[in-house]
Amino acid sequence: MSPRPYHVLFLCTGNTARSILAEGILRRDGAGRFVAHSAGSQPKGVVNPWALRILAAHGYPADGFRSKSWDEFSGADAPGMDFIITVCDNAAGEVCPIWPGRPMAAHWGVADPAAVAGSDTDKERAFAAAFGFLKQRIDAFLALPMAESDAMALAEKVRAIGKLAGASAKAT
Repeated sequence: MSPRPYHVLFLCTGNTARSILAEGILRRDGAGRFVAHSAGSQPKGVVNPWALRILAAHGYPADGFRSKSWDEFSGADAPGMDFIITVCDNAAGEVCPIWPGRPMAAHWGVADPAAVAGSDTDKERAFAAAFGFLKQRIDAFLALPMAESDAMALAEKVRAIGKLAGASAKAT
């Protein structure tokens, strides 16, 4: 019998771009081992179309995403999370709900590509850069020896991933 998949929740304030990108990457690359989720503290209710374009451009499914509140994941009927990962500095600084169980928490801050003004080329570059940084972090995450690591060592390794190239100014 194989172990149950790990549930990972990527958090951002609006749940329109970075958390969606991370969910999409882990959904495909970690299929079978991980179940990816994303949410926001103040969801905007729509997914940024550039996030979906970049996922599709890299061969990732770009359907089935929606901007949702983190409240969906804090109730008694929510799936138990194993990891909570903030991908924006605002969400990392907010008071989060009490998560069922004892999920490991980490901050993998990446600059907000949705905040980039300018041409479509500028926006595409910003989203492509965010995708690249998140892909690098998720690849490192997938390479961790989950079952063989004790909880403290694993938590430190997951937090260290947030310091990889492209870390936002507030990465700790």
